[in-house]
This record gives sequence, structure tokens and C-alpha cells, in this order.
Amino acid sequence: MGQRGRATAALVGLGLAAAAMSGCSGSGHAAEVDPVPVDPATAVRHAADALEGAGTSKVRTWMEMASGGTRVAISGDGVFDYVKRRGELKLALPRDAVGVAEHKPITELLISGTLYMKNRGEGVPADKWVRMDTAELADGNLVYGGATDPLTTAEMLRTARGVTLVGEETLGGVRVRHYRGTADIARAAESAAPGVRGALRAAAKGFAVTAVPFEVYLDEEGRLRKVRQRFTFSDRAVVTSVTGLYRFGLPVRIRVPDEDDVYTGKIVSPRNP
Repeated sequence: MGQRGRATAALVGLGLAAAAMSGCSGSGHAAEVDPVPVDPATAVRHAADALEGAGTSKVRTWMEMASGGTRVAISGDGVFDYVKRRGELKLALPRDAVGVAEHKPITELLISGTLYMKNRGEGVPADKWVRMDTAELADGNLVYGGATDPLTTAEMLRTARGVTLVGEETLGGVRVRHYRGTADIARAAESAAPGVRGALRAAAKGFAVTAVPFEVYLDEEGRLRKVRQRFTFSDRAVVTSVTGLYRFGLPVRIRVPDEDDVYTGKIVSPRNP
């Protein structure tokens, strides 16, 4: 399967439908940004450290793939624990996205190199999870699951270069700095934390272009409030991923599924019944 085919299978296989990309607004108290910002590249590269310091947050995601004249998209909401390196997302599939009027949301657990999915494919019992090693996915799960892991995103930002400060804005009632630059998947794979290193190495091989243009919004504590990234599979297949973070420090409890709850049989793709 070619690069374009892998990109289409990654997102269309989940049953996405056309949808518009939008910004993220989160709740929170208005905050004043320090009038003397640190070097833009330094601020962005330290985003992963700031997230770990924040501990947890709520997460809101959007993803859109453009391939030729076709656009498909999906959105999700959930929580993430940056210390334990695990998160949970519920992804809403639009009507008619998989050839039927309605489809149950997909629940994902992102747990340090492992992706668990419920309601992932036909033939999987409703109470069972599908488990995948992100290092074995062609894109390292940067787009496969329909959402980009915020911790992996932050690790990629450690390679940020050509960073410029666009300006200051208000996002969900919080004053933020808006930065623009480029990260590199291959470079990130060599310096990332062990839990995401394997996935990034796989992604470095799966994407046609390892450079990832981004726009980042950081609050006064250097925490990611919003990040927009563009992944390139080929000259005709591009994925835009948007992740918004808010309500830092809230209690988060995520349970790893028991072995008896994991499905090990054949998964039937909606495109290949």
C-alpha cells in the first residue's frame, strides 16, 4: 500500500466525514502574560516539561485529512495524565461516516506506547478492547487513531526550529502567546522519552515528509493551550491535527483494561467487510 493509501486507511478506516476545523476554547481564569517573553524556540521546546509540571488536563481534539478533493474529519474530548503518561479520549464519528446513519463513539486509551480502542471495528464484542503497539503502526499513531497524543506532540516540539512569536491573544479567557515554527519527527525520535520513542521512529519512516509545521499557543506558565500541526503523507494527502488543553490539575483516573477484556480475534474493517 502506498503512502496515500496508508493515510486514507488510517483515517477513513475509522469512518470520518467532512467537517470544518475550528479553534479550541477552554475554561480558566484570565491570566496576564509576562511582558518580557523568553526566546520563542526555548519557550516552545520546554512545553513538554511544563505539561509534566501541570500533571493533568482535559483535552479537546480535531483532525482533518485532505486527500485530492476529499476531506474527512473527526473530533474528540477526554483527559490526560502527563506524569503517568496515559490518557482517555472519546471520539465522535459523524453521521453516515461508516455507511450507516449512526455509529457509536470510539473510546481510546493512550497508555505509554500502547493504544486501546473500543468500538473500533466490526466483529469486536461491544465490551472488548482492541490493543495495538503504537511502535508497530506505520504512522506511530500520530493520526491513525483520529487524534494526536498531546504528550507525543509536546515531545516533538522539543525539536522546534525557526520559531517566531506571532503575537499575544486570548484563548478561552486565558492570555496566551502564539508561536509558529517547524518540528521534525525523525529528530524527535532520537531524543524523546522512552514511552514515545518507538512510535516516533515508526512515524519517521511512515511519513513522506518528517518536517511538521506547527502553531502553538502557550499560557504564562509555558503550558500548551492549543497546538495545530500539519502532517504530510504525500503531495496529495495531508492531515491537520488540532489539540486543545484546559482545566489543568483536575483529578484523572484511567484504568488499564484487564487481559480478559482485550479482543484478540480478527477485526473487520468497515471498508473491507
